[in-house]
Amino acid sequence: MSAATDNAFQNADLSKDSALDLSKPFQTSDYGVIPGLVWAFHIHADGSSESLAIDQPIKAPHDGWLWLHINLIDQKVGSWLKSIDLAPGATALLISRDNHQQLHAQDACIYGVISDLSREIGATGEDFAHLHFAMTERLLISGRYRPLNAVEQVRQMIAQGQARLSGAAALLELIVDHVAEAVDRLADKLAEELDGIEDRLIRGQIADGRQSLANARRTSVKLHRQVAGLRSLFHRLEREAAPHLQQALALAARKLAQRLDAIDHDIIEIRDRARLLQEEMSALTAEESHRSLSFLTVITTIFLPPTLVTGFFGMNTKNLFFSEDPDGTLWALGFVLLSATLVIALMKRIGALRF
Repeated sequence: MSAATDNAFQNADLSKDSALDLSKPFQTSDYGVIPGLVWAFHIHADGSSESLAIDQPIKAPHDGWLWLHINLIDQKVGSWLKSIDLAPGATALLISRDNHQQLHAQDACIYGVISDLSREIGATGEDFAHLHFAMTERLLISGRYRPLNAVEQVRQMIAQGQARLSGAAALLELIVDHVAEAVDRLADKLAEELDGIEDRLIRGQIADGRQSLANARRTSVKLHRQVAGLRSLFHRLEREAAPHLQQALALAARKLAQRLDAIDHDIIEIRDRARLLQEEMSALTAEESHRSLSFLTVITTIFLPPTLVTGFFGMNTKNLFFSEDPDGTLWALGFVLLSATLVIALMKRIGALRF
């Protein structure tokens, strides 16, 4: 994660001599029928939205901007992206399967890859997928290989008129904000699961929580990796790129970085708590195993002399003690009980047996 994050801006041209002008429009005026198009919105200058038909040619708007969301599995997408006026690096990253979280700036375009929770049928999944995007002032192209949760939620908000966006930067901010919200809910769910596991541990119900605790720790580690990478990107965007970016994008980067910091802090606490609970569970399991082994050792030690006695009297040899005595069995039983009693007394004396 750190290697990808450290190299996220290596291709970005963010010097003062080449400040990004995101207001520079694309030269393309007609995008045609877009292959793999999942949905398209025309966002007007006043923030209102208009859904566009995905099977009809898409034209660049005279006012406002476009959001085009594409299914990258469609093999025709690559040819279409190369036909429009996008930065070469943006086109390459959009159609690649590179899942390292990253942000780049080139010419009038900001592009990158960010994590999002997957979208199951009617619900939020717990696996991470990735959103590829390229953004200018007048256009935001997003693409995915799997359905994404935050992107779908934002689409529903726009379609229902619940979100009025001032620009493409505001849309990117809203998407990442929904990613953070979904991760936050998942972290809260993990915290509740750990509460239940801790209660069962206190009651001594170790077996009931072992698998649940392993799953919770695995999920918390996965969440931390993704959120840490995302927050690092926005910190770098705020620190290195913000002076040369649009003010709205700079403010969004700062706000998102702060929120992701808080969420990652909570996730780290959950991860550490899960680790401590797992260590406590391991200690309790070891203690339980020790008690079981101690009990078996005591039983074995107590029955060892009686076994020796019965083995001795079980020999089929001549002149065996009490072999002709009618009370021989009682004498043998007495020796068995006496040997066991002597062993128990000796173990109590040396402190190996306490009851």
